[in-house]
Amino acid sequence: MADGETGRTFRLAYVPGVTPAKWVNVWTERMPDVPITLVAVPAAEVVGLLRNGGADAGFVRLPIDRDGLSVIPLYVETTVAVVPKDHVVAAADEVSVADLADDEVFHPLDDTVEWTVRPGLPAFTRPATTADAVEMVAAGTGILLVPLSLARLHHRRDLTYRPVSDAPQSQVALSWPADATTDLVEDFIGVVRGRTANSSRGRTPATPAEKPVQRRAGKPTQSGSGRRAVPADRRKKGRRAR
Repeated sequence: MADGETGRTFRLAYVPGVTPAKWVNVWTERMPDVPITLVAVPAAEVVGLLRNGGADAGFVRLPIDRDGLSVIPLYVETTVAVVPKDHVVAAADEVSVADLADDEVFHPLDDTVEWTVRPGLPAFTRPATTADAVEMVAAGTGILLVPLSLARLHHRRDLTYRPVSDAPQSQVALSWPADATTDLVEDFIGVVRGRTANSSRGRTPATPAEKPVQRRAGKPTQSGSGRRAVPADRRKKGRRAR
């Protein structure tokens, strides 16, 4: 641990649907002297929080405005359609965007899927949050397309979800202020990337280069027996027949 880190707390923001537990557990084992504080934040507010110094790093959903931020993409999530259990979509293993052409699809203000063209028909309103949209789906007034983790987060007994095979996917990334890449941030990057505790600051140490074998020009190499190799033109020739 670098000087001045003792007594500090590492503040980690995360957006809905992201479960940081596995990384937090590794951090707690590896950095017992630096407590980690989790900051739950809406997806639309996480960038502002990072820029204002409200967290040292955060899990975000791409795309975001990357100005002043460093970003490491981590994984991609399948987009699913959330529907009532008696909806026709529930009878399929997966659907396509074209299958939803006649459905009213909610587009919440905190939507994290980047659409070129919105699927289905516009719903009668734009809910403020994904949670509000799920309530409206349960009321039978439309359907909702979200990343898989959000469908699981807002799961209800009267709803189900199915993968949408050709829908854009949501990517989760680790981000932090580029001008505040502290030693603690480097440590957390190492945790997220799965590096071992022996790696310096989460960075993989360089492997020392092997020294090349140097040979002196003009001198023959030695054989395994220790004798000098004799050039072919100097080997003894057999006796000439008289």
